[in-house]
Amino acid sequence: MPVQDGIAERIAELKARRHAVILAHNYQRREVQEIADFTGDSLELSRRATEIEAEVVVFCGVHFMAETAAILNPGRTVLIPDPEAGCPMADMITGEQLRDLKARHPGARTICYVNSTAEVKAESDCCCTSANAARVVQAYADAPEILFVPDKYLGQFAAEQTGIPLVLWDGFCPTHARLLESDITAAREAHPGAVVMCHPECTKPVRDASDAVLSTGQMCRFVREDPAREFIVGTELDMVHRLRLEAPGKVFHPISSRCICPNMKKITLAKVFLALERLQYRVTVPEAIRGRAEAAIRAMLEVAA
Repeated sequence: MPVQDGIAERIAELKARRHAVILAHNYQRREVQEIADFTGDSLELSRRATEIEAEVVVFCGVHFMAETAAILNPGRTVLIPDPEAGCPMADMITGEQLRDLKARHPGARTICYVNSTAEVKAESDCCCTSANAARVVQAYADAPEILFVPDKYLGQFAAEQTGIPLVLWDGFCPTHARLLESDITAAREAHPGAVVMCHPECTKPVRDASDAVLSTGQMCRFVREDPAREFIVGTELDMVHRLRLEAPGKVFHPISSRCICPNMKKITLAKVFLALERLQYRVTVPEAIRGRAEAAIRAMLEVAA
């Protein structure tokens, strides 16, 4: 890739010329987080996408996130710096598979994790994120059945939180599934007294062994407010960078160096520069799908308002 010296400054110049805004997920590389206008979790970024006034949105995350921004901003140019930055969990269910599942459960309401394709969102009644899954499930408590796709571990956690049984799809996040209960045991031994946080995409043994189960946005608030000085972080490795910015006087240790999302790491500063320079890798959603997917996202935002 060309353009290395002064790349952050050149990105800033291009951003101003293009009337662009850069959004980055908490799992992005440190240097990408640092040039973003806004960094957050899926719920925070979904909300911010509804408030955007820029002509161009550069989404530093994985494809379903850029797709969500395109769904909510049909009149704007949404770019993803690397079109190969996908999400294995999102690919674990298709629209056709969800339609088949719904046919087997007539009358059921469908909640899909925002980590899903536009087509799956379009087949759902409401989206959710790891921050608001329990609230969304509770909002559909009167439904005869609730289908929850695609993340079975987040679905388990929402069912535990609400006491509402869910029909779970057999999907999961490979990155969070790498974390083991034994990793927590080892981390506690290495850092006695540290508070253990994990993401709800983790398996039940890991969730049960943690002190707090939190989305990345909730982790940010938790470490600011909790009196503890030291934390063990059970989610993607680069979340530690965001937490250090949120609570600079505190100490953070990743549970495991294996917890790296290779797709999140595909975005680099050079690719952000080229996306802005060439306006390349635009993400679009066919209107027939976009409108229905937007309804599911808006339903989530109303529940989580």
